[in-house]
Amino acid sequence: MMERLAPEQHDTLDEVPEPSENPLLVGHHAAREAIAGSYRAGKLPHGLMLVGSRGIGKATLAFHAALHLLKHPDFMSAPAVMSLPDRASSLFRQVASGAHPGVLHLTRPLNERTKAFKSALTVDEIRRISRFLSMTSHDGSYRVVIVDPADDMNANAANALLKNLEEPPARTLFVLIVNSPGSLLPTIRSRCQVLRLSPLDESELAEALRATGFEPPNDPDRMQLLAQRAGGSVRQALLLTQYGGLDIADSVDSLISRGKIGPPDAHKLADAVSKRDSTVQFEMFNEHLLDVVSDAAKAAGQAGDLTRANRMSGLWQDMRVAINQTQTYNLDRKQHALNMIFRLNDTFRM
Repeated sequence: MMERLAPEQHDTLDEVPEPSENPLLVGHHAAREAIAGSYRAGKLPHGLMLVGSRGIGKATLAFHAALHLLKHPDFMSAPAVMSLPDRASSLFRQVASGAHPGVLHLTRPLNERTKAFKSALTVDEIRRISRFLSMTSHDGSYRVVIVDPADDMNANAANALLKNLEEPPARTLFVLIVNSPGSLLPTIRSRCQVLRLSPLDESELAEALRATGFEPPNDPDRMQLLAQRAGGSVRQALLLTQYGGLDIADSVDSLISRGKIGPPDAHKLADAVSKRDSTVQFEMFNEHLLDVVSDAAKAAGQAGDLTRANRMSGLWQDMRVAINQTQTYNLDRKQHALNMIFRLNDTFRM
């Protein structure tokens, strides 16, 4: 078993390193060179926005950038290429465990009452930035705030972050991990330099899977199919192959293709994704349903069927609200899954 250094997060996967404890970053060479080069030139912006699909390495790059700045506090003597993290070093272990005073990692917090992670990155978390920045750096090095992902901020949190971005202290770097830049306030986007990260190609995805300890498919056709279904995302590839994501997607798609979903089949799928130890599967179920509806809305729009496109868009919004409420209030998962399945069935049959 791998040695876990990082605290558990809302999206932690067993035996898969968190971004803060991952010494390997596959791909994204241009982004790495841009960050290291601008730091070496003394032109590092105070805000970086790493934009790209979920699970392609954005947060890992953010932590590698933080380690690079902390390892080389004097930018004039820093190398022009980003340093490779040394997993055995005390600096790496401090950052990975969340104990380094120069790095603040903000993500969805744990609800102490329900012992489940909250569905949003709250304003109370963002308010930690002020306390963090009020402390003087012991060696004059950078302080790095990583918001992961910034998409998860609610409105109050976004406004609180904007205030920090408007007047950042010297030698402070904000790194926003962003899956969907359109979800952020334009004023936040305008205060950050945007670096767009591409999905991993097939060979990079295979390399990343091996580095994580999972052997990719030996058959070239299966590997190509996995890369396509995963969309160049290491996380998605792991969910598909190690956590039953392919089976869940196939089950949902099979039910939809029949045109009418019977109660026995609906209950069977709902049972499979709502068990006590099936949190990851439950999240994949929800994500796939949203993807199915999103694709249907897009296809209807492209075909000029605006009535269907609007109906699918409304369904997507309703499902997103239902998912957030289920997570926030710890509602019955099976009942939620059944409601989602039958609502999907009714809308697709219209």
